[in-house]
Amino acid sequence: VDTPEFPEIYKAEAQKGADFLDKLKTVGDLDWTLLSPSALFVPGERTGKYRLGKDTLLASDKGSSISFEDYAIVLVDEIEKPAHVRQRFTVGY
Repeated sequence: VDTPEFPEIYKAEAQKGADFLDKLKTVGDLDWTLLSPSALFVPGERTGKYRLGKDTLLASDKGSSISFEDYAIVLVDEIEKPAHVRQRFTVGY
């Protein structure tokens, strides 16, 4: 959000997400996890081939994207086997 190349059209929404994450980090009695999609979060297909990251947007030579279907698999996996408690993590190709 703070970089000059961040698209202006997405800044307001992204800033609200960043503010929410900052607020979560201050709550001591809540176990939370925040899963952030890639820049393009679109319908597609379930490939099962994706990367996980922490606080950096994941991108490849094809851009930054994740399908709804693969995102859903990552979300369910996290619910079933928590690996990012009190953390934000990202998913992308």
